[in-house]
Amino acid sequence: MTYSFSKNSKITESGAVTMAEVPLTDIIQSAIDLVEKDQLVFKLMTATDERATKNGFKLWYIFGDASKHSFVVLSTILLDTTKFPALSPFVHAAWNYERRLHTFFGLIPVGHSDLRPLILHENWPEDIFPLRQDFDYQTKPERVKNTYTFHKVTGEGIYEIPVGPIHAGIIEPGHFRFSMAGESIVRLEARLGFTHKGSEKLFEVLPLDEQVHLSEKISGDSSFSHSLAFCQALEQFGEVVVPARALSLRVVYAELERLANHFGDIGGIMMDTGFNFGGAQGARLREMVLRLNEQLTGSRFLRGVNTIGGVTQDLMPEQLSQLRREIASLEKDFVEIIDVAKNSTSLINRMKGTGVLTNDVAVNMGILGVAGRASGIAQDTRQDYPYAGYEAVSLGEVPVESAGDVQARFQIRVQEVLVSLHCITAVVQTLPAGKSRADATEPVVLKKNALALSAVEGWRGEILYFVTTDDKGRVNRVFPRDPSFVNWSALPSAGFDNVIPDFPLINKSFSLSYSGNDL
Repeated sequence: MTYSFSKNSKITESGAVTMAEVPLTDIIQSAIDLVEKDQLVFKLMTATDERATKNGFKLWYIFGDASKHSFVVLSTILLDTTKFPALSPFVHAAWNYERRLHTFFGLIPVGHSDLRPLILHENWPEDIFPLRQDFDYQTKPERVKNTYTFHKVTGEGIYEIPVGPIHAGIIEPGHFRFSMAGESIVRLEARLGFTHKGSEKLFEVLPLDEQVHLSEKISGDSSFSHSLAFCQALEQFGEVVVPARALSLRVVYAELERLANHFGDIGGIMMDTGFNFGGAQGARLREMVLRLNEQLTGSRFLRGVNTIGGVTQDLMPEQLSQLRREIASLEKDFVEIIDVAKNSTSLINRMKGTGVLTNDVAVNMGILGVAGRASGIAQDTRQDYPYAGYEAVSLGEVPVESAGDVQARFQIRVQEVLVSLHCITAVVQTLPAGKSRADATEPVVLKKNALALSAVEGWRGEILYFVTTDDKGRVNRVFPRDPSFVNWSALPSAGFDNVIPDFPLINKSFSLSYSGNDL
């Protein structure tokens, strides 16, 4: 298939990535053509500061072609300017990416109608851009007193309810501003960034082994999936051949991480409806998986397991036997719990029709993972862009629901739990012999001036890492795109015309990461 590139584009191919350098004047039409003519999916947009070598900032637009299991990358240079034409009026999924570029790089998307700061708060100076190369990560700018203006809804009887950023529980901080008409939500706006920790800047200055540890901290409940995505990018740079056994073990660990979190969310959703039996059982199953993780690897959250070239924790025969027994026990318990839940009329009534995210909105916003599949988007990175040992695993059809409500998101998780249980069993039965990591007699040497893309289906949805190296082969730019960054934008649509008491249930059904969004 030939993509609809501008005739002035410079095309190169490397593995599963096709790259096109496009003049700034052609970049928007080129992006629109890839989406509309070639039916590619917009994945990510970011920038690199290349003023020292190319006299400008470089913009990157990433698209996915699931039919070819590959990615298409458009790039363009901003020479002697910080302005570029906005893509978001034509591809809405680019909206918050362009706001990030404005906040962190000081670049101006001309045609974008909302350039309020994203992530950084009003005490951060508007003229200091922390992702520029000349910004010292140890700099502590003087605090300022700017004002963040929430969108206002006007009209008779409209009133506002502020919630957060500190909540009555152990969840991370986030501020939600509700505009109400009577008991109905007419607008919901989320203000995040309270857990911003400068992760992207830290990737520029930490040694390579510490960068792997940092990737585990992007979103703590997705430690394995994030570190897997980062290690895969580094393995591309170093042309590291990962042993077959390690690839299969990565599948096992990734599915254990998925199980623990889905069990927790399934229980949490039931708890938020008042169905305490289901809530308690979900928490119990989650704890069983976390304890199993610790017994197998020494870490409840599978930290320190991924490394460049494979995994640090092999599974011995007795551990594999234990794993098979535990998985069989978990499946038996889970099926019994869900059978009870299906007969709870009050549970079904609370979930059905609550927090609806329509297919049109989900597609327009590029919603990922559980939330996307619950709104009719049949996407799963494990099958669309196979990685680790997934190419040899039969996952069956991607589970999809069409209602887009809390019940649909609940049902997607139930189906995915069963898939994960069967996947682990199948992989363990056919686990290849051999090493669990590549030989590492010498440090890995990374390609110079290179780009790597690495996608992993985390339990929330697709995690995508954009990584580049400089002319010395050092990692100089990492953008870890957690699915939460994309899916937070869907919460206002799902909250519309619901009542405040249903918001905790709606929010839990998305179960998004604050940390993964705030970076």
